Amino acid sequence: MTQLNEKEIQLAALICEGCTTPAELTAKLKNLFSGALEKMLEAEMDEHLGYEKHSVLGNNSGNSRNGYGKKTIKSEWGESEIKVPRDRNGTFEPQAIEKRQTRTDDIEARVMAMYAKGMSTRDIEDHLRDIYGVEASASLISRITDKLMPAVVEWQSRPLDAIYPIVFLDGIMFKVRKDSRVVNKCLYSVLGINLEGRKEILGIWLSENESASFWVTVCNELKNRGVEDIFIACRDNLSGFSNAIETVFPKTEQQLCVIHQIRNSTKYVPYKDIKPVMADLKKVYGAPTLEDAEYRLEEFREKWGRKYPQILKSWDANWAELSTYFKYPQEVRTLIYTTNAVEGFHRMLRKFTKTKTIYPTDDAVRKSVYMSVQEISKKWSMPIRNWGIIFGQLMIFFEDRLQGKMAI
Repeated sequence: MTQLNEKEIQLAALICEGCTTPAELTAKLKNLFSGALEKMLEAEMDEHLGYEKHSVLGNNSGNSRNGYGKKTIKSEWGESEIKVPRDRNGTFEPQAIEKRQTRTDDIEARVMAMYAKGMSTRDIEDHLRDIYGVEASASLISRITDKLMPAVVEWQSRPLDAIYPIVFLDGIMFKVRKDSRVVNKCLYSVLGINLEGRKEILGIWLSENESASFWVTVCNELKNRGVEDIFIACRDNLSGFSNAIETVFPKTEQQLCVIHQIRNSTKYVPYKDIKPVMADLKKVYGAPTLEDAEYRLEEFREKWGRKYPQILKSWDANWAELSTYFKYPQEVRTLIYTTNAVEGFHRMLRKFTKTKTIYPTDDAVRKSVYMSVQEISKKWSMPIRNWGIIFGQLMIFFEDRLQGKMAI
């Protein structure tokens, strides 16, 4: 704990003199804040004119003081009215509190911090009023957070690594106002595992519907930002994505999420058959080899094919991309057979955004998600579990594509 020096102790004694409650001390500090701010502005005016107030050096200098203007400043001490000095030529540009500035940077920092934690503009408005005594409308708070948009655009277009061994794709729904109505929009996240084994959100894309052209745009954007190769792409059955990634990254292997496939398979199975159907499906996706998995699938077909033909139809149609993980060792399989990595990110994202039931614009969604990504990413400082083993195995399977791309 930092100890006060003698001058600071004397100053503290002067400030608290006559105060008997914390409220009285706060009121005194508020007055000191506005007084100190006025002193700073006076010093800036002295520097601007080149002479101090009432100095004879100001005679016939061509510019002089011209009274004061009043301004209400919002800060952590609440709202304070201050006097701002003016000069006759109107050339004074204060720096401590700039022209047309009505709030200090600390208030903006508080707003940004609360917004990053998932608070809605209405909640922030109430918090500023209750804690700091500052009246800030929801529209004002929205304008403050609008300053994030250049950072959002810069983040979304930042350069990426040349190689991402594994990427995960999934979507999360948000309600957004559009033309006086509320529509559901899906925000698609691409989470990459870089060569060091660390998670990284490569980008976010908002869309009302999936299509091949949409995914081609996403893949081309990743390529234009520096991505040259993706070894394995893990995803749900996203419409149009398969053809899109084959066009932009033709060497990329695709793995459909087995968990999503099981959920879709059992969607229309009655309760009395759920357990035996699940047990037989587990023999398929839990098989040690591809050959054994295909044998177990045929067993499932003989037992359940007539009763639940839609299950076999789905597995047959997607088998090529469902069975990719069988060629890899257990550590790699455990990582890629499900999109749990990006789903876990979306669960954390929902914690930050759950108070915002409806967003006014697409940009409001992007701002909120961007701030949440910054908070969530702070926890991704270490490589994923067993990355050393996983990367060693990937080096064997993709040795030719890793050569010259990293120091070994």
